[in-house]
Amino acid sequence: MQEGKIVVILFGPPGSGKGTQGKMIAEEIGIPHIATGDIMRQAISDGTELGLKVKEFVGKGLLVPDEIVIQIIEERLKKDDTKNGFILDGFPRTIPQAVALDELFQKINIQNYKVIWLDVPDEEIVKRISGRRTCKNCQAVYNIYFNPPKVDGICDVCGGELFIREDDKEEKVKKRLEVFREQTLPLIDYYQKKRRKIIRVSGVGSVDEIKERIKMEIFRE
Repeated sequence: MQEGKIVVILFGPPGSGKGTQGKMIAEEIGIPHIATGDIMRQAISDGTELGLKVKEFVGKGLLVPDEIVIQIIEERLKKDDTKNGFILDGFPRTIPQAVALDELFQKINIQNYKVIWLDVPDEEIVKRISGRRTCKNCQAVYNIYFNPPKVDGICDVCGGELFIREDDKEEKVKKRLEVFREQTLPLIDYYQKKRRKIIRVSGVGSVDEIKERIKMEIFRE
């Protein structure tokens, strides 16, 4: 692997802000932010052979098999813009995915990478997600705890009615957190057994504070 290449696996619970942080930091450093959801949607849009397979599974409401996801990631990592590194967001989520990713990294000669866990307490996550309110008209988004509208239930922009999306309801958020704990937290043990340190970064604070914490760990020797 070329010296100085920055490779980061960024993971954390839903609502931890990893997508926002991954995009901002990748742009500042000048490397791509690779989110599995984005590259699968792109593969579908491009009509590639793998994209058509993804579309078939998604169309049936099924999860895309790991072997197809890893192939799409491999295709993405072979593009020229990854020569100086990349931030991988949303993968792996399970131990079998982590094993497959390690095999892919060996195949394409990536030996050094950092695993950063954006750690946010459950209560904060529930507030961030269940507090969201979306305007039915203009789709503006508010949060009743952190960014409330001037008038309760009414959009500041267009005066439309605000509502809570089904996926943002508290019971759904708590269920997603349970799934995260069951499927993704075992990755901590997996990486520690491989003697690869999980770098825990607090995901509480302002967007800029969290960004600087993550960047400090990325560039730490």
